[in-house]
Amino acid sequence: MLDQADKLRKLASQNTNAASKPRIITITSGKGGVGKSNVVVNLAITLQKMGKRVLIFDADIGMGNDDVLMGFLPKYNIFDIILDNKNIEEVVIKGPFGVQLLPGGSGLSRIEDLTEEQRTAFMNKLNSLENLDYILMDTGAGINRSVLGFISSCEELIILTTPEPTSLTDAYSLLKAVSHFKLKNKAEVIINKAMDEKEAVITYNKFNNAVSNFLKVKLNYLGMVSDDRKVVMAVRSQQPFTVIYPTCDASKNIISIAEKLIGNSSQSEGTGFQGFFKKLFNIFS
Repeated sequence: MLDQADKLRKLASQNTNAASKPRIITITSGKGGVGKSNVVVNLAITLQKMGKRVLIFDADIGMGNDDVLMGFLPKYNIFDIILDNKNIEEVVIKGPFGVQLLPGGSGLSRIEDLTEEQRTAFMNKLNSLENLDYILMDTGAGINRSVLGFISSCEELIILTTPEPTSLTDAYSLLKAVSHFKLKNKAEVIINKAMDEKEAVITYNKFNNAVSNFLKVKLNYLGMVSDDRKVVMAVRSQQPFTVIYPTCDASKNIISIAEKLIGNSSQSEGTGFQGFFKKLFNIFS
């Protein structure tokens, strides 16, 4: 009986540890205007509706708009936690269905100026955010040190592009940098603003052929989001389209993408939010 009780305690401990290691996914794009933040917000809400605990980290320096898409005006951001001794609970915003949003703010560009004491205090505060299943990192668009730093520090990478040639070219350039610096050897792809599944698949195949021929990055098609008029209407009303139009084509597409993410059981256990920021701080030191 004692042996059995000991095994149960160990199993409970393993489950607790596993629960404290969320999947950290960086979602980025080669250029702005492709609808990345909109996809991130609605994907997070959909995962939350499916019973997952999700936090969005708006890591778009100076241009973050996840809060606007969710109809909020945040009072604080991550640097109020670091510099003004705010608690995580004071800064994190609760969104639809309980999804959480941590605004990054323009202060992310000052990471390299933080003292060791400030970094340690911040890392300790992150403990309260570890009871999550997913952390979606919404980065800025393009190729810069901040975006590459987030890609390097996360466990999974999703590239969002559209069928437009300029969007595909910029997405390829981003992956070229990822390959050159050996940051990741695989990535998922979402094709946004596609007329239909056929156009999305053709677009992905064209993109995948170029990447597989010239870069050392393996791609996987995660899905598409329709060029749906309801998406534009939702943005104008500052409400996520999966909330205000849950049965529209784009919402159905997001559900499909969320199901694929959840069904991907091959992912290894992550390092958690603390581990992520430890890597990020090292990069910007």
